[in-house]
Amino acid sequence: MSKDTCEILCVDEEKVERVQQQLSEQNPLEVAKIFKALSDDTRIKIAYALSLEDKLCVCDVANIIGSSVATASYHLRLLKNMGLANYRKEGKLVYYSLDDAHVKHLVQVAFIHQKEVVEVG
Repeated sequence: MSKDTCEILCVDEEKVERVQQQLSEQNPLEVAKIFKALSDDTRIKIAYALSLEDKLCVCDVANIIGSSVATASYHLRLLKNMGLANYRKEGKLVYYSLDDAHVKHLVQVAFIHQKEVVEVG
């Protein structure tokens, strides 16, 4: 028998009902879409860069991630369409920023967690 599973069946009905109720009031599919959008290494790099700077133009993002402007624009547009980023046109430049402090916090916490996992081993 595996050491990472229960050896007997024991269900705490109150906890199960409480959590099921909370889940039924949420939309896990939409939350999963956020994580799916951030699961791409290029997009998480972009999101992290935007968490460090309030706004970056598409050209800056392309240089930061080492890609073409077209590639950066594609990923930025996807982040915008997923509700994770916003853009503003200023003259001939387009600047992107993260949608709000929640997105910034989510991205930064993920990087902090990853650093701690590496340090702990």
